[in-house]
Amino acid sequence: MPQEEAIFAGGCFWCTEAVFGQLTGVHSVVSGYIGGHTVDPTYKEVCGGTTGHAEAIRIAFDAEVISYADLLEIFFATHDPTQLNRQGNDIGTQYRSAIFLLSDEQREMAEAGILKAAGDLPAPIVTTIEGPATWYPAEDYHQEYWDGEGQRNSYCLAVIPPKLAKLKKGFAQRLANSA
Repeated sequence: MPQEEAIFAGGCFWCTEAVFGQLTGVHSVVSGYIGGHTVDPTYKEVCGGTTGHAEAIRIAFDAEVISYADLLEIFFATHDPTQLNRQGNDIGTQYRSAIFLLSDEQREMAEAGILKAAGDLPAPIVTTIEGPATWYPAEDYHQEYWDGEGQRNSYCLAVIPPKLAKLKKGFAQRLANSA
């Protein structure tokens, strides 16, 4: 099975991790930080907005089951790519909408994905295409957050279920538990 990787930033990594972790063909989703200037940043530093990093997820996926283009489509459908440096109440460059490239081929697909998504949105897309950049995994307590602590966290309970509902409505055939 050809395993590939993608890195997306679409606001809070707890929220994006919860979405992409539901998909058939996705082997793992790791929350982390990318795109900044501080070496080995901490959550507190990134949340402070001074490191330049975005909260992001690194997705390992089977390209024979789900393509990078499919992941891009889901990325644009489950967050607001028209909001500059924010997602809802999360404000700052650490919550920017960005695609971090791992290859030249991903650049071409990311550019095509932005053009495709732009036709469905009422405002211009502000998602940036960045990279290459150094990836830092977030602290252990952030990993698989929705499946653990997140379902007891009022912020997560307000933000994640609507994202999962969009995922289920628009991409039910892609869900791991859809059978």
